[in-house]
Amino acid sequence: MRAISWNVNSMRTRMERVLGVLDRHKPDLLCLQETKVQDADFPHDAIAAAGYRAAVHGQKTYNGVALLHPIDGPDLEDVRCGFDGDPAPEQARVISCIADGVRWINVYIINGKDVGTDKYALKMQWLDALRAWMDKEFSASDPLVILGDFNIAPEDRDVHEPDLWRGRIHFSEEEHKQLAAFQDWGLSDLFRKFHDDAGLFSWWDYRGGAFPRDLGLRIDLALGTASAASRCTGSSLDRDERKKGDWEAKPSDHIPLLVDLD
Repeated sequence: MRAISWNVNSMRTRMERVLGVLDRHKPDLLCLQETKVQDADFPHDAIAAAGYRAAVHGQKTYNGVALLHPIDGPDLEDVRCGFDGDPAPEQARVISCIADGVRWINVYIINGKDVGTDKYALKMQWLDALRAWMDKEFSASDPLVILGDFNIAPEDRDVHEPDLWRGRIHFSEEEHKQLAAFQDWGLSDLFRKFHDDAGLFSWWDYRGGAFPRDLGLRIDLALGTASAASRCTGSSLDRDERKKGDWEAKPSDHIPLLVDLD
């Protein structure tokens, strides 16, 4: 099974690129974040024409998550939108399902703006609540993967200039404590099962020539329980998606993260 996580940064703006990812990678599950579209306006017809269907949890202008899966494949099981105890339930940030015997939790974690702000405090509260829900509903012995835009870079090797970013949003001490709590719950970084190198990024700012200068962060993650990790045969980042290529639409500031399970 191939699952892909991708912050698309507007479904409307990146529609042709979504279709390109579906055609190029043929995923069994495409987990999108920041779709920025209400459920009633999601482009189901265009997705169906590409051979896929979607379970969606969206809102107007901001946030939004979706699960795309092949029409000719098995139905997704136990699709859930949001989570109990969410301190910001008006924000569409989580959708989950069971596919191929694995619980997939697709997340768009709160950015947090700046360390010390109210939005940063909400990010910490939200992450605490998410883990509390996971602890109540699931077990580390389950085959489970939580993946998406975490808005946190785990280690120095995941940041283009660690000393510049240290203590700032995406790379602060409290955010790292939050990631450590997910690991303590029983999750490991599936991408790092296959890649040890520094400088493997998933996000680059649009400004300052960040992408051609490779000034990026790895903030798109897939964390799996031991039983899910044991099935994981590969994980990679589709850096080519960040290039302009032949597309009319400019790329998202994030690139797709691929996870393969046997």
